[in-house]
Amino acid sequence: MRILVTAGPTREPIDPVRFLSNRSSGKMGYELAAALVHAGHTVLLVSGPTALDVPDGVDFLPVETAAEMHEAVSHHIGRMEIAIFAAAVADYTPAEISPEKIKKSGDTLTLELVKTRDILGSSRTPLGFTGTLIGFAAETENLESNARDKLARKHCDLIIANDVSKPGIGFDSDQNEVLLVYPDHTEPLPLASKHDLAHQLVQAILELHLSSLKTSN
Repeated sequence: MRILVTAGPTREPIDPVRFLSNRSSGKMGYELAAALVHAGHTVLLVSGPTALDVPDGVDFLPVETAAEMHEAVSHHIGRMEIAIFAAAVADYTPAEISPEKIKKSGDTLTLELVKTRDILGSSRTPLGFTGTLIGFAAETENLESNARDKLARKHCDLIIANDVSKPGIGFDSDQNEVLLVYPDHTEPLPLASKHDLAHQLVQAILELHLSSLKTSN
């Protein structure tokens, strides 16, 4: 199958030397891409900037900003059967980018931010993706309820949620524990290395996809 995976953070430039970003390392998305290739699938990995090696066998498309990731997804999602959005995309970007380095002057600096385009939320409409749609939710509170709200709002088939406020998992860590939030139930996956967890997630995602094909036939 043809599968799209997004991973890593995005960087939203403020001036030529500064940017807004987040703590995503990209490890979970990269491990997912590698596990999918290991399972015999064709994978396009669209990634923001990371320090990771590109997994063997994946088609790799590097991007930097949320706008660039949106453009890449828009261009490629139509030929995919499964789309997995593991990237931590910036929700806001500076309204203006200074062409020169902003010098330190006053005691405060005000930045005007504008919303970025919602990549996961636009996958069904207007992009028209009809395959299996998987999103990630990094939360610090109300994990299941926030994930279930995201599942409904963005018309996903599954949300993979994790509590990034817990020490030792999530951002920057080699370990994670997640909650699989489906439309009709939830399933916890206990603490494991991201490598091992990726193989568990691939099994769950492929089972979900095959189930949806049987239902549609």
